[in-house]
Amino acid sequence: MKGEIRQRALDLGFDACSFTTAAPPFSAARFQQWLASHRQGEMSYLERNAHKRVEPQQVLPGARSIICLAVSYGKVPGSEFGVSRTHGDQPANLKPEHRTISAVVARYARYADYHEVLGARLGQLRDFVNRLGGADTRSLWYVDTGPMLERDLAQRAGLGFMGKHTNLINREHGNWIFLSEIITTLELEPDAPEKNRCGTCARCIAACPTGAITGPFELDARLCISYLTIELKGPIPIELRAALGNRIFGCDDCLAVCPWNRFARAGRLMKDHASPDLDQPDLIELLSLDAAGFRQRFAGTPILRAKRRGLLRNVCVALGNLGEATALPALERAGHDSEPLIAEHARWAIKQICDRIGLNAACRSTSVDDPVRD
Repeated sequence: MKGEIRQRALDLGFDACSFTTAAPPFSAARFQQWLASHRQGEMSYLERNAHKRVEPQQVLPGARSIICLAVSYGKVPGSEFGVSRTHGDQPANLKPEHRTISAVVARYARYADYHEVLGARLGQLRDFVNRLGGADTRSLWYVDTGPMLERDLAQRAGLGFMGKHTNLINREHGNWIFLSEIITTLELEPDAPEKNRCGTCARCIAACPTGAITGPFELDARLCISYLTIELKGPIPIELRAALGNRIFGCDDCLAVCPWNRFARAGRLMKDHASPDLDQPDLIELLSLDAAGFRQRFAGTPILRAKRRGLLRNVCVALGNLGEATALPALERAGHDSEPLIAEHARWAIKQICDRIGLNAACRSTSVDDPVRD
């Protein structure tokens, strides 16, 4: 039966499929300690459904098995890696009006929304599992949407091992993978757990721009750029803004340096859902988006999650970090945006640019001392 399920998963486009029991995840106690230390920041949903995350029977009573799945997003057409920078790196003889002031978007977000792409296939696989199990079989699927400690379960299923950056690493696909799972009342023989293969490597810890990886296998989400640019709804702390560089949605630095990526194979499913226009989007263009333009520009992508106020907040910070004087007119307009969060970050960015190029007089007319409070 396992062989049939695994083959069906591969036929649907999944790159790996493994099995484990529905017993509590091994790091349940550690997860609860992490919550108690408030390192989840504003992600209150993690605490709200913590009782389910540490006990799969709370998710599906009578569950016996969990099918863990991975889909690689390892190759993005036209751009191997986005590189954050703090100053323009285009040819010096390029006229300012022809410069593109580009942003970096996390690799996973340069595709159609993986929740939609994987969700349709997970539904088909769930139905297949239920047919195999018979009329009494019940199953639920999740793709980063349910109360499951999916990385822990995936490691126990042998799908990969938890890296020191707290992300799962698969030996065939590196750490560029989407995880999903099906919890079921069908009893399936578990696969052997994967052992940790990080060794003495600590490249991911050294690569983190904000020190969010506070030690091996320890993450303070409140410092993580992915958290700051996506999950955080209010102002980005001023002391952390410079570390964002020109990242506007997520951060790949700890993933990109992992040596296991050298063995990665390109995934099959996501390559047809790539959005090359998100490889290096133009910051000035993004800053001009109104509400309707934002929805149209990012329809069907994970970036919708940040909402216009969040994304343009990030865009302003990126422009302030890059320090291009050509961004000042767009930032001055954004400084009067009806959304206070955007306006405050625009004024901060103006101040950064003016200080860098010596236009202090221009900055005196712009207040930067009134950070927004939600």
